[in-house]
Amino acid sequence: MIHDMQRRDMLRLAAAGAALAGFGARADANWPAKPVTMVVPFPAGGGTDAFARPLAAQFSKVTGQTLVIDNRGGAGGTVGASIAAKAQPDGYTLFMGAVHHAIAPSIYPKLDYDIEKDFVPIMLLANVPQVVVVNPRRVTQSTLQEFVAYAKKNPGKLNYASAGAGTSHHLAGELFKLQTGTFITHIPYRGAGPMLQDLIAGNVDCGFDGLGSSAQHIKAGRIKALMVAGSQRNPAFPDVPCASEVGLPDYTVTTWYGLWAPKGTPPEAVARITESMRKALATDETRTIWTSNGSEIPNLTGAAYGQFVGSEVRRWAGVVKASGAKLE
Repeated sequence: MIHDMQRRDMLRLAAAGAALAGFGARADANWPAKPVTMVVPFPAGGGTDAFARPLAAQFSKVTGQTLVIDNRGGAGGTVGASIAAKAQPDGYTLFMGAVHHAIAPSIYPKLDYDIEKDFVPIMLLANVPQVVVVNPRRVTQSTLQEFVAYAKKNPGKLNYASAGAGTSHHLAGELFKLQTGTFITHIPYRGAGPMLQDLIAGNVDCGFDGLGSSAQHIKAGRIKALMVAGSQRNPAFPDVPCASEVGLPDYTVTTWYGLWAPKGTPPEAVARITESMRKALATDETRTIWTSNGSEIPNLTGAAYGQFVGSEVRRWAGVVKASGAKLE
């Protein structure tokens, strides 16, 4: 009798569990049933924002729900990443990180999160080349060759701004110094937005930035682009020479932006997030903005995107070691 009662209790518990599981699946199928928060780990006005905010607008159009941008800057993007990693994994908190988060493991020795283990990789959102930009009032050289020649003759006199220690901007600057045999003083900021404000104001000489955040300022003449990284000119800036044209064939630095969810986010919710973001990226408005920012729209999602992130972590570990970059 007791065994029969125990068996009935177990069956009732199992049925309840199945019902709850079914409810969870139905809830995920209705995602998003409320506004979604996307943690952006840099201050407003930077490269990540240049893509996050237009994406949020298109997300709202295709889903009918608001995508709230939560800017959490600090420590080269690692503060925001830490916050996102600890968020409730219910599909309503997303994390928009960048190449900086593949660099961070090699330059920040005590991170309290693991970009490969504590997140679910969703998709690569944008990929833009780095650009060398200068304040035209402070730097009178009109070509990259003239800029390098001046820097060689005046070691330490020039300075360059980055979005923070350990960011791709920082590593791009250190690689540039390594490959040109120059010494330019590094001045880190708390994000590309503050960095660009000071560059435009004339408080620093030059910067290494992704085209996503610099594009509008280059077009407006507030800063001048001397070179884009890589072996091809960027279609949005056909008059700016590429690195291989100015004697730096190995200077290939890109800034990519990607989307993650906290570890434990249900697969059904991940599938809906991916579908909604695909639709948001496919709109004419998004394509126009991405093109004007010098970016392509990649097609990399799920496990393939996760493998890409892992390969970037290993690649940048080699760059950090070769360049000697460190926290300042």
